[in-house]
Amino acid sequence: MTQGMLFNTEEPPGRRDAPAQALAPGAWLFPGLVHARAPALLSAIGEVVRRAPLRHMTTPGGGRMSVGMSGCGARVWVSDAAGYRYETHDPRTGRPWPTMPALLRDIAGECAQKAGYDGFVPDSGLINRYGPGDRMGLHQDRDERCDAPIVSISLGVSAVFLWGGVTRSDPVRRIVVRNGDVVVWGGPSRLAWHGIAPVPQAQHPLCGDVRYNLTFRRTA
Repeated sequence: MTQGMLFNTEEPPGRRDAPAQALAPGAWLFPGLVHARAPALLSAIGEVVRRAPLRHMTTPGGGRMSVGMSGCGARVWVSDAAGYRYETHDPRTGRPWPTMPALLRDIAGECAQKAGYDGFVPDSGLINRYGPGDRMGLHQDRDERCDAPIVSISLGVSAVFLWGGVTRSDPVRRIVVRNGDVVVWGGPSRLAWHGIAPVPQAQHPLCGDVRYNLTFRRTA
């Protein structure tokens, strides 16, 4: 399959009804699970970023992250010269982060339940905006509660989700995630290494050349 075919804006036939795919113990890919709710999710993202605009954070070493970030909820992940951490207030404005829209909270809980994680109520929602060429290196989510799952929702342009194991040396799979796809992981896979390969130049009817990722976590 060529890259042009891989990132075609059209949904593959039957994708929205495709069965869940087990990625590892406790980890699942749900193709097209929230496809029909993508416009509402994007509207909720717009509501959040109007109050907390997207920004390119810096790493503790001084590098600029290519992905635009914002968030909502009680605490949001931030990065700067002081390190990686969760903050209750937006460092740019000093104001509390926007309250998580009920739609986002409820959909995150429904997705977690679909993967067998009942009662998940996120207190942090991270918004990542990827343009062409933007990427997210392999990493583990270690700053959150490890007894709660992570819910990741893809919107807009397709991308390659990098899925590794719980050790850095484990093989890394390349999994195409499209608009409306959801990945949920927890339990024995909670600390799996993961990331996003550089996003290709492509177009999507809802988002143009942009991919949004919503990631929901429990931090306290």
